[in-house]
Amino acid sequence: MTENWDDKKQQAATWFQTLRNDICAEFEKIEEALTGTSKQDLPIGQFERKPWQRDNSNEPNESGSILKGGGEISLMRGRVFEKVGVNISTVHGTFSPEFTKNMKGADQSNGAFWAAGISLVAHMQNPLVPAVHMNTRMIVTSEGWFGGGADLTPMFENDEDTQAFHGALKKACDTHDKAYYPKFKKWCDEYFYLPHRNESRGVGGIFYDYLQSGDWDADFTFTQDVGKAFLACYPQIVRQHMNKEWSAEQREQQLIKRGRYVEYNLLYDRGTTFGLKTGGNTEAILMSLPPEVKW
Repeated sequence: MTENWDDKKQQAATWFQTLRNDICAEFEKIEEALTGTSKQDLPIGQFERKPWQRDNSNEPNESGSILKGGGEISLMRGRVFEKVGVNISTVHGTFSPEFTKNMKGADQSNGAFWAAGISLVAHMQNPLVPAVHMNTRMIVTSEGWFGGGADLTPMFENDEDTQAFHGALKKACDTHDKAYYPKFKKWCDEYFYLPHRNESRGVGGIFYDYLQSGDWDADFTFTQDVGKAFLACYPQIVRQHMNKEWSAEQREQQLIKRGRYVEYNLLYDRGTTFGLKTGGNTEAILMSLPPEVKW
């Protein structure tokens, strides 16, 4: 890793923090705006932030990697958001020999890496409001690239919600490259799939990785636009449904669908694997797990 990455790293890490702040502020506004449903008598949720830091030891952790740096967990349990986490982190260190072989550019950096990003998962009180996931990140080894995306997981599919979500992401993609949306949508459909169930996790969105076009500024702007598109679209979907009443049968369906979410994240999610194999913060990595679930 060379010195010319320093400014780029700072720009990216600062953006992830800014996006975190904006999302948390909007989600807290939604908590205050609830007027219907039996959950309106619950306390209005507010995010609680918990910083975490890895020591500066040069000794490999139990995963064989050396990890330094830290991040911040922002967690809210409320009357609209049953559980939502919006985490940011900026870490660096050395991959284990095993992980070095499988990570782009790591063999040329002797396993050295730097990574920053934002990761969000929301599980909702109301089964008529879809769960959602969003993350974007920047990783540097001997090379540097962006990755991430967003996908929607409704308990009961709603065509208008699906179209609005995909429409916002398509607009963000098309601004940069008309080929992005079909490519990244297909990638998302294939990635968020449970082969042992022969079913998709939700209605998709976009997923991209190793975005390294040769124009770092353009790639960074695209990654920012993905975050902005999410912030513009998902809160609108929540507000459209959060005051609707729901039945015990719909709640049951929601809990079973959450079980599928858990299965995917523990069996297939690359972000979970990356975090655990580099010795990241386990609480932050498993923030995506729902508060209540049935199998």
